[in-house]
Amino acid sequence: MTASSSASAPDDSLLRKSSLYREFLAQREEILRHKWLKSEEAGEDIGFEAALVDWIVNHQGEWKRNRR
Repeated sequence: MTASSSASAPDDSLLRKSSLYREFLAQREEILRHKWLKSEEAGEDIGFEAALVDWIVNHQGEWKRNRR
């Protein structure tokens, strides 16, 4: 039973090497940077969700175009 459990477990090294995962990490880093900048402007933490929505609406398209 443990052999089948370990066989179905995802391989972390494959995940880390995947281009989709690297894209996710790059986007996450940009969103966190955006959160920091917007929080500095507001004088308080705006929260991840607010930063995420603002970044998607205002910056994601240009960010994707510049990455290609």
